[in-house]
Amino acid sequence: MGQTVIKVDQKTLDRIEKHYANNKTNKQPPHTVFVAKQNGCTITAYTSGKIMFQGATHAEEASHWDVNPETQKKQHTISSASKEVLSLDHIGSDEAGTGDYFGPITVGAVYATEKQQALLRELGVKDSKSMNDKTITSIVKDILKTDIVYSTVTLHNERYNQLKQKNWSQVRMKAWMHHHAIQHVINKLDSTKHSGIVIDQFCEPGVYYNKIKASNDTPHSNITFLTKAESQSTCVAAASMLARYRFVQEMDKLSKKVGFQLQKGASNKVDQQIKRLIQTKGEPFLDEIGKVHFGNTQKAKKMQS
Repeated sequence: MGQTVIKVDQKTLDRIEKHYANNKTNKQPPHTVFVAKQNGCTITAYTSGKIMFQGATHAEEASHWDVNPETQKKQHTISSASKEVLSLDHIGSDEAGTGDYFGPITVGAVYATEKQQALLRELGVKDSKSMNDKTITSIVKDILKTDIVYSTVTLHNERYNQLKQKNWSQVRMKAWMHHHAIQHVINKLDSTKHSGIVIDQFCEPGVYYNKIKASNDTPHSNITFLTKAESQSTCVAAASMLARYRFVQEMDKLSKKVGFQLQKGASNKVDQQIKRLIQTKGEPFLDEIGKVHFGNTQKAKKMQS
């Protein structure tokens, strides 16, 4: 079993523990702070500040956390300026589909002025976590009638699986998608200035910047990374809803392709559907509609015997 070990300070350890709070196990060996399991990876945090990631996705899961002191200092500086950015015209971005076996990853980016943000809130734009897809679709159709500047980027499953074979982590894919969705918005703005960029944080800032540079791109400047950003930025909230809307559209297309409604998420029901697809269309077909590196693929294959 592969593993990655990192060393962090107490502040970072507290943040990591909070991140995995809903995935903690009851098991807690001596000298540990917590043990959690997520995406096929076991995360064990020790009182010494060392954190061990074990499992098939150990490197990817560990890559969410950057332990460079300079990066941590930069993150503190960025966070202190976030309130000023949120009160002005800015660009926000968020993604959907990352935890779903079926369907692509989609990213949305939105630029809106203060007046446009007020209109978006009147239309019902807010933290979409409590909304169902039908409500999101209805609100997005109204958003698309406004004059806000937006862009969406979709990473279809075949390309996703090709990048995984090239050892791209999902974090790198998301960073690349956010970068290009934001760039598309900036291109559409032409000479219009924006006060900054807000990204719903899915990894440490240093990791994000390194992933962009690894793809031979230059990261945008003046980025604020915020956890639960869609509850703080109307632009991010709108971007989140657009990303979800595009994801649902793609899921509907894939469902028509296979002849039945594909299940969202990565539950046991998904395993059953994968089994059905392997039996009717063959295992290679999964490359076209799913993220085949998820543990669901192996679970479904075991169900065949």
